[in-house]
Amino acid sequence: MSLSTRPIITVFGTSKAIEGDAVFTLAVGAGRALAAAGFDIANGGYGGTMLASAQGAAQAEAQVFGVTCKAFRRGKANPFVSTELTTENLDQRLKKLVEIGDGYLVLPGGTGTLLELAYVWEHKHKRFETADKPIVVMRDFWQPLMAMMEQADPACKDCLAVAEDAAQAAEYLKRHLISTE
Repeated sequence: MSLSTRPIITVFGTSKAIEGDAVFTLAVGAGRALAAAGFDIANGGYGGTMLASAQGAAQAEAQVFGVTCKAFRRGKANPFVSTELTTENLDQRLKKLVEIGDGYLVLPGGTGTLLELAYVWEHKHKRFETADKPIVVMRDFWQPLMAMMEQADPACKDCLAVAEDAAQAAEYLKRHLISTE
């Protein structure tokens, strides 16, 4: 059962971004660009890039699915979330975010974002259940990790698309997920 009539892009990124900084601004633009390209979005539902991408998507009239986690004890989802999906723990939360996403956009982030990227990247690389779902990362932030991983396993680079900005990321995802016929 699908949550939406439109494809859903799961957006991963830092909870530490604050309004006015470059990463927050990037996330607002990403939410807006994804909505304009015909997507709804899912994210972790709280603050930082989750709030920012939700804000951008909601302003462009997209649905926002916030996958929250009782273990965090952070309370309710941010005000831009249209539908909150509550999980018990971090593992359930990650699996739900991966499951409902038709594709993934990975913004700058910390260890949580790294975990999310590694999870979808490895599943795609090993051709598990998410192998057909596109993953887009932001070049400036993730390039050092990608270069390091390519040294260890050159084929892994083929699992990711790289975007310079939010518009390019949304365009790539649109080309791969939305039929123009």
